[in-house]
Amino acid sequence: MKSALWRAGLALALVCGIGLLPWLSRTDPALTVLKARAQDREPTPEVLAAVRDQLGLDRGPLPLLGQWLTGLVRGDAGRSWISGAEVAPDVLQALSVSLLLMAVACLAAVCTAAAVCARTLYRGGRRRPGGTGSAVLAALPEFLTASVLATVVGVHLGWLPALGWYGPRWTVLPALALGLPAGAVLGRLLDDLLPGAFAEPWARAAAARGLPGRRIARQALRRCVPALLPNAALFVVGLTGGAVAVEQIFDIPGLGRTTLQAALAQDLPVLQAGTLALLLLGAAASGAARLTARLLIGPALRDGALSTLHRPTPPAHRTLPLVLGAALLATVALGLPRDPLTVTTDERLQPPSAQHPFGTDALGRDLLARVAHGTLDTLLLALAVSAAALLAGVLLGLLPRLSGPLVDTVNAVPPVLAALLVTAVAGGGPSTPALAVTAVAWAPLATHTAALLQQERATLHFTATRALGAGRRHLLRRELVPAVLPPVVRHALLRLPGVALALASLGFLGLGAQPPSPEWGQLLAENQPYAERAPWAVLAPAALLALLGALAVTAAGGLRRPRPGPRTVEVPVTAAQAPAR
Repeated sequence: MKSALWRAGLALALVCGIGLLPWLSRTDPALTVLKARAQDREPTPEVLAAVRDQLGLDRGPLPLLGQWLTGLVRGDAGRSWISGAEVAPDVLQALSVSLLLMAVACLAAVCTAAAVCARTLYRGGRRRPGGTGSAVLAALPEFLTASVLATVVGVHLGWLPALGWYGPRWTVLPALALGLPAGAVLGRLLDDLLPGAFAEPWARAAAARGLPGRRIARQALRRCVPALLPNAALFVVGLTGGAVAVEQIFDIPGLGRTTLQAALAQDLPVLQAGTLALLLLGAAASGAARLTARLLIGPALRDGALSTLHRPTPPAHRTLPLVLGAALLATVALGLPRDPLTVTTDERLQPPSAQHPFGTDALGRDLLARVAHGTLDTLLLALAVSAAALLAGVLLGLLPRLSGPLVDTVNAVPPVLAALLVTAVAGGGPSTPALAVTAVAWAPLATHTAALLQQERATLHFTATRALGAGRRHLLRRELVPAVLPPVVRHALLRLPGVALALASLGFLGLGAQPPSPEWGQLLAENQPYAERAPWAVLAPAALLALLGALAVTAAGGLRRPRPGPRTVEVPVTAAQAPAR
């Protein structure tokens, strides 16, 4: 009951905050609405006064918010400030489109995750160092994958439609663009847990009895999936509300695109209804994930009958991270002496050559120089944001009753909408993308921490240590944190390229650094229209992003729980328990 009230309070606070967005941003809502309705109309004082009177803006934000909430109780979400149409039918139609796209994307993500961990399942949990292919796939930006699929598969090959939303065939390409990176991340997390499941006593006993390997593999999957279900629920909501770029590329009238357009136009009724739909979807997805986890594990969580999944893993590649890091540093070192802002119009879109190793962009600027200079700004800021998100995620994940409802609420907010809220409160500037991404980046890490913590508390060794009289600090310091921290850190490193891209993408939308700043996201976005004519203009920053993803994953392979040796549990003895002399 307390958790439900906490979730309802957070949802109400978020919806109320969105309702105050125009007044928090210190802009005139009437002017914004007038520009969205008719850009060529002169914003005279008389026209603005008529708009304010029509929308009731003179009464202030609180009466408008109360009117919207009162109508919502009756099933009326109000009318759009831009089109004048009823909000509820449009939002429900956009939600149905997004749910269909999300379902197909989840299917693609499941297939991708199965392909990532297929080798570990086939080898019975014996995992070899590697997985750079899945790391590169997880690091590719969704809008770049969508552009490549639309251009190659949709336009050149003509296998599938690349624009519009008219039937099931139109869902394939956008679902692949969304599902492939999400499946690669989930597959990496699952592959991290499988060796521990195959090393549990039941698996060794089943193998000794001669049970088929496929049956053992199915049970190992059942053992590991509950730890990933909370993150899978986050992906479900993210694929629904955060697919703005993909929906724009394929011209899909989904909920994410509808919410973003309403936020930019300050169409509050549509924005509030869309955010509320995302919040309800997030609550439903998290509830279904918790219920499914309990059904898969059964009473083991209650009885403390599990064994830890986090066992020593095989040594990771020692030379591969060094090679990848050297390649990244060499690119930066070669490009820093060059000028990233020099415009040479007679060398526009030149292919790679000795003078321009990465080619030139549409203004004739050297791409090697722009990529190298953008690496420093983007990568350093991404590292700082990832470290802050990791710290907040671990600390809040250790308090699941507090973080659970908060995660569901935060995850329902797309990063772009979070950036708009941050801009409204704190103002624009270079720090806006960092604050916005940090505000949402901790949620998956906190969910992962809470899920692992729940299972670790149900292990036999934890129950035995607690029965011997160990205190909470001892259990937290010696049992829980050493088991939970390494996989969560690996998860944070796996998300590092996505954080870098999110920062740069928000800057491109005008919520941070402005052109001609050579950030990676801006490089990808400004060169995307020339991908067919000059593919090197897009491949250069995309290759650096993929290289960063491979480096992050291979470096994360060295973050393992130490191989346990024989040790005794030190339990404080009280005077009453001390033996008589």
